[in-house]
Amino acid sequence: MSDVWPHGKPQVGETAELSRTIGPTDIRLFTQISGDRNPLHYDVEAAESSQFGEIVVQGGVTSAVLNAVVAEKLPGPGTVFLNVNWSFTAPVRPGDTITGRVQVDEVRDDKPITKLTTTVSRDDGTTVLEGTAVCFTMAMPGSNG
Repeated sequence: MSDVWPHGKPQVGETAELSRTIGPTDIRLFTQISGDRNPLHYDVEAAESSQFGEIVVQGGVTSAVLNAVVAEKLPGPGTVFLNVNWSFTAPVRPGDTITGRVQVDEVRDDKPITKLTTTVSRDDGTTVLEGTAVCFTMAMPGSNG
């Protein structure tokens, strides 16, 4: 089973993270993919009159940094989400740098399944997403599996 893991079998307590700065292009691209045309993401006047007080980034853009962490770092290539349980706790705005972080909580011995604690935080230290995820890692062509 350990030959499935691209970076070796994850260990409980192991962590990984990635950061990226979110810009207006991210909002536009996500809208093209999702069809999410909520005025909070585009209409300055509507966004300013909301409880957020300004343009906010779609939650899908915020959580996407976690897709990158699990696919690139931990557990690594060939990993997909089976289940996520996320709470969005604060907004992300264009220009914010966000960091997605995962920590391994459980690793199954019978299947390449990993349970993770997940967080996304803004560069000011505010947690904007928190929760858990269960991932499956499959052997990829050219890997050890």
